[in-house]
Amino acid sequence: MTGPRPDVAWRWILPSCAAALVIHLLSSGPLAYGYMTDEFYYLDCASHLAWGYVDHPPLSIAALAIVRAVLGDSLLALHALPALLQVAAIVLVGLLARELGGGRAAQGLASLSALICPVYLADAGFYSMNAFEPAIWALAALLLARILNGAKPTEWLWLGLVLGLGLLNKISILWLGLGLAVGLVATPERRWLATPWPWLGALVSLAVFSPHLVWQVQNGWPTLEFMRGATMEKMTHKSALGFLGEQWLVMAPPAVPLWVGGLVFLFVSRRGARYRLLGWIWVTVIALLALSGTARSNYSGPAYAVLLAAGGVAWESVSAVRRFRFAPAVLAVLLVVGLVAAPLAIPLLPPERYPGYARALGISPPVDQTDEMGPLPLHFALRFGEQGVVDAVARAYQGLTPDERAHAAIFGRSFGDTGALNFYGPALGLPHAVSGHNNYWLWGPGKMDGSVVIALADSESELLPYFETVERASAIDCRYCMPMLRHLSVFVCRGLRRPIEEIWPELKRYVSAQRARHAAV
Repeated sequence: MTGPRPDVAWRWILPSCAAALVIHLLSSGPLAYGYMTDEFYYLDCASHLAWGYVDHPPLSIAALAIVRAVLGDSLLALHALPALLQVAAIVLVGLLARELGGGRAAQGLASLSALICPVYLADAGFYSMNAFEPAIWALAALLLARILNGAKPTEWLWLGLVLGLGLLNKISILWLGLGLAVGLVATPERRWLATPWPWLGALVSLAVFSPHLVWQVQNGWPTLEFMRGATMEKMTHKSALGFLGEQWLVMAPPAVPLWVGGLVFLFVSRRGARYRLLGWIWVTVIALLALSGTARSNYSGPAYAVLLAAGGVAWESVSAVRRFRFAPAVLAVLLVVGLVAAPLAIPLLPPERYPGYARALGISPPVDQTDEMGPLPLHFALRFGEQGVVDAVARAYQGLTPDERAHAAIFGRSFGDTGALNFYGPALGLPHAVSGHNNYWLWGPGKMDGSVVIALADSESELLPYFETVERASAIDCRYCMPMLRHLSVFVCRGLRRPIEEIWPELKRYVSAQRARHAAV
């Protein structure tokens, strides 16, 4: 960037931050649907702190343990950090636009787009590692832009630290690393490869990530097994054109001209040539996901930070050349359309009104998994049903004799129902639940002796190979949950045919939560 760096346009950035906090406060408070299935599992993981888990690295779990210790585990407490992380992403995208030479309008457009993009809102609407991604990717892009603008070479070390923390949050940050490598080779910035700084940054990333690698080795690389299962059994297959066609939806239709303008700025304009490396990161990530044939449409969301920032600069430049002060009007349109689309991404409507609202807008969510769907899309349906599971198990448990209750164990089907049982169960006097799903398998069978086990399954046939008798006790009652959850029943099983130590290795299921509900015990 030539010339002095523009001032930070806080008056244009902070309103988007405030709007994000209000939206998340409403969706996690008076308008909340309930805990997301994954959140119950994350809470159980936070009670078993380690350097890794079957289906995710440890950073988000360590942060959750701190949140729970400070704020508790209410829904509002759990969602406080994801909301603040979206605020951080909004600020960082605005600062990235500034680093690219953007003034007030550019920073305002970029930050507002980071607010209204459905994938950013949805990922920040519940606690998971996904909530961390937009802020981490935007921070990495900001550091890269600073390097491209002539910052001290030691900035590579800070970039390495951010990428290392990104790896400790989610392995998909490797896509950013691949895009960075492609961008270095494809642009004049390849000169950096002749210096020690990028390599030292990579060593910093590896050092930060190494404890998780050690954990993977010690546990037989379970994440690779999980990823193979997810790719083969969980994800729908889609063409590259199908994936690309869904991008306009996950990033909000009104933001399309903005990020298309960002592509033009980075790859066509003379002013953006300095930052072309950032554009190559986006191109690499999109190409990798589109050609994979199984990627979810929202996986690309974090990579758009660079285009939202660059697009703000591009449209600000157009405004200056044509002497047309369009920025306030564009900001108003983005805000209105974004608020109209927000209930599609985050709970803001009663669940019974959602289907009609989506039909009125003519929008259907992308189909990324092979599971049967009910009236609500996946990211909403997973907020319903687990309380019904707990109630059904509690009824079965109370139906046991006092002696049976003293020896009874609970075996969950998936990490969601197992985590929910451990979250709500103590207040109902239920024993700790175990499962063979993902990290629950690593944690083992606990005190299960097999004399009496309350198990979740689709039918008796799944359980009879393991128990002498199987009795159906109750069904699951839920209206808006995933249909597969309604197919489950609660069974009281007696007389384990073999010692649990012998059976436990057969119960390992490193698969997605939805596939776990289809798999036999």
